[in-house]
Amino acid sequence: MSQYRTFTAADAVEYARQFGGVSDPSSLIDSEEVGDGNLNLVFKIFDRSGVSRVIIKQALPYVRCVGESWPLTLDRARIEAEVLRIHGHYCPDHTVKILHYDADLAVMVMEDLSHLAIWRGEQVKGLDYPQAATQLGEYLAQTLFHTSDFYQHPHQKKADVIRFTNPELCDITEELFFNEPYEVHERNGYPRELEPLIATLRDDDELRLKVAGLKHRFLSHAEALLHGDVHSGSIFVGEGTLKVIDAEFGYYGPIGFDVGSALGNLLINYCALPGLLPPREAADVREKRLNDVRALWQSFAEGFLALAAEKSRDRALAYSGYGAAFLRKVWCDTLGFCGTELIRRTVGMSQVADIKSIDDEAMKAGCVSQAVTLGRTLILAAEHVEDIEALIARIRQNG
Repeated sequence: MSQYRTFTAADAVEYARQFGGVSDPSSLIDSEEVGDGNLNLVFKIFDRSGVSRVIIKQALPYVRCVGESWPLTLDRARIEAEVLRIHGHYCPDHTVKILHYDADLAVMVMEDLSHLAIWRGEQVKGLDYPQAATQLGEYLAQTLFHTSDFYQHPHQKKADVIRFTNPELCDITEELFFNEPYEVHERNGYPRELEPLIATLRDDDELRLKVAGLKHRFLSHAEALLHGDVHSGSIFVGEGTLKVIDAEFGYYGPIGFDVGSALGNLLINYCALPGLLPPREAADVREKRLNDVRALWQSFAEGFLALAAEKSRDRALAYSGYGAAFLRKVWCDTLGFCGTELIRRTVGMSQVADIKSIDDEAMKAGCVSQAVTLGRTLILAAEHVEDIEALIARIRQNG
């Protein structure tokens, strides 16, 4: 860490001139710090005409939204760069391109995606990107299959599990997903009038046992190289285009965690829409969001099964029918992790714009209540929801 320094805007410009890959480095003259996340500095680098050309991202040695009292490893920048490079190898169409990585400075240079929009922001506005969910399913199928035991050589897989051990970032996930929302904790945040509902999360023995099982699988099921934080705020979309960014939580874990996180964020938006849009428009967009839920799972499942049939390298795992049997296990995991995502984004520390953008406090409480209730239902019923259509039916029953 002796060479590490926190970048200024001027540092970011100079670094982009060296490693941004532009034909005329001297044309890069300005930068803007745009990081709105919890952990990092992010700079847009502009040329003389005011066009953003490249992105500089630097990891900070602490959790940005808390401060230096919560130190954090800089090795997460390496993990993020390597995860995105591997995922980009198997799914280049839907993964941000890493142009350069510097371990000493914990800095990445990435392609600029300013021509696209953050998916969460578009969903908050009720805008629809009909291909996005299918494309995200393709990303998940390609990246999770090719880094799993179905495809990876066992020696390489075991080495990579060590290479991508990510204890500090995983600890954040373990706390925010599986511990804090089910405890009285200072980092939790929800409308006070919902305290009786939130108390039921803490007092429900069956629910707590299911969450314990999900946490145990998160801790111990090293099935594939996960992105680790697949949510609509880490995805850029455009007309016919989707790109995934921000993989610093990557590690080898249960496949259903990535898929469930993705579905959970679609359902958070579904629950929030009545507070974001007029009633008729909200109802129409909710139907589109349910179509997204269906399209994402079908795209992932069909893609994974097709890859398993065509490209499985392990002789036992290639046996006819095993891919489908494994996918059933992934489905149950997906529903459980989807439920924990719904709860942690509405009860815990990591609140999202879908809920925070609701101005009417009574409406916000109603939307949070629906998300929490749906999350609890999915955790408890995961083993009894037969397929995607049964899931859609459960969601409709939830209100």
